[in-house]
Amino acid sequence: MSELFSRRLALLGDAAALPLLTQNLHGIERECLRVNADGSLAQTEHPRALGSALTHPQITTDYSEALLEFITPAEANPADTLADLERIHRFASSQLDGEYLWSPSMPGLLPDEADIPIARYGSSNIGRLKYVYRQGLALRYGKTMQCIAGIHYNFSLAEGLWPLLQQLDGDTQSARDYQSASYIALIRNFRRYSWLLMYLFGASPALDASFLRGRPHQLQQLDADTLFLPYATSLRMSDLGYQSNAQAGLTPCYNDLASYTESLRSAVATPYPAYAEIGTKNAAGEWLQLNSNIIQIENEYYSSIRPKRVTYSGERPIQALMSRGVQYVEVRCLDINPYLPLGIDLDQARFLDAFILFCALEDSPLLASGVCRASTENFLKTVKEGRRPGLQLQRDGQPVELQTWASELLERFAPIAELLDRAYGGDAYQTALHLQQRKVDDPAQTPSAQVLAELRETGESFRAMALRHSKEHAANFRAQPLTAEEQAGFVAMARTSLAEQAELESAEPGDFDSFVAAYQASILGIGV
Repeated sequence: MSELFSRRLALLGDAAALPLLTQNLHGIERECLRVNADGSLAQTEHPRALGSALTHPQITTDYSEALLEFITPAEANPADTLADLERIHRFASSQLDGEYLWSPSMPGLLPDEADIPIARYGSSNIGRLKYVYRQGLALRYGKTMQCIAGIHYNFSLAEGLWPLLQQLDGDTQSARDYQSASYIALIRNFRRYSWLLMYLFGASPALDASFLRGRPHQLQQLDADTLFLPYATSLRMSDLGYQSNAQAGLTPCYNDLASYTESLRSAVATPYPAYAEIGTKNAAGEWLQLNSNIIQIENEYYSSIRPKRVTYSGERPIQALMSRGVQYVEVRCLDINPYLPLGIDLDQARFLDAFILFCALEDSPLLASGVCRASTENFLKTVKEGRRPGLQLQRDGQPVELQTWASELLERFAPIAELLDRAYGGDAYQTALHLQQRKVDDPAQTPSAQVLAELRETGESFRAMALRHSKEHAANFRAQPLTAEEQAGFVAMARTSLAEQAELESAEPGDFDSFVAAYQASILGIGV
């Protein structure tokens, strides 16, 4: 335990600071595919009863028209966040006619690439921009990759904690710069330790054989329709997931906010030959992609965690970060647990709080290139063989067994869990920590091991097992309908979002080409 960590813990345990721990904010974004009764990808349009995917604050779509995304408000208590997420699920389930929410991260049987529907957002300029961006993703990575789903966990420290921490550290930067630097330091530590999350919560050790579309691979055959790796935790986060030659050289530095935003700004502005060859429009003048640069927009950079700030209308993420600093972090590497109706539960959320707080409070030296590389290798090793007996990772240039390092980390999280329990009352955070220690002691208790054990025990294919859980979750949601008042609230929200989209489409000035040009220009001039 570093001296800095000890001092910060003591500060948080102080009577004046302890209640602030109950004011940290949490939000969840959960993606899931809509599927038909046989598990095939739904080809229907985004259900009108769910509202407008463009303007609804809680129910939207990600890549495909069939890839729903549920977004909770930011709440101080993770129990409230999960309750919000459950209400969204229950409403959506009540509106899906003969369709289901797919239970795992990896898709089941997908149609031909050409038949995977890209999400549509209407005829407004911003709606068309979102569609063209997704067309660009299809060109660059293929539509199949875009049907992988995950959970994003958003977390921010209580605003009242920052002045106390800054005073303790004797830091003389502006409050905004101190907060941003602290979040970037958190992200560096996250990079060091995120392999642990993949071991504990990875839930995609197997996938439908059709996902690979005949590409070469090193997976093993479990049955005619299922491929797997025996010790994998998360094939979703492995090199089978998002791969981009263009992004290979894009390694945003997490040593300060300015270098991070500049690397992304540069990538949005730098042409990539293969994309330039395709061009932005076809012979008929129809848009194919927003630009031919390394990434079309900031969100195309695939990372396991991002610094974020809520944007104003029309503002881009980098602009928000540069002008007002980091407000929260978005953890993006979490698989959907197919056994849980929401894909995540309260024990996991509480553990994530302790994990992220540890990353925020522990000393976080700058990432030298060797440490950066070792962190990436530890992560990739864990996703492909994290449960392998005796698996060794690299720590400070020395080999260390995953199990040993994991237990040591959980021990270091213990005082944080204790503080959170003191703040909230009860022992829920320490219980969540003990549950994770059991998985370290016995890899068979990890979700990834449970998935493989169930596939072997039942003899089901990945596709059949996932569909069965999808239907069980749907029955669970439908057996607990929302109250009339809650249902009416969602119906009203859907109606309002449709009206907002219609208003955008009727009142918007300017042509689309000019809109895209202005959108591109909005980022190219900053930071130069």
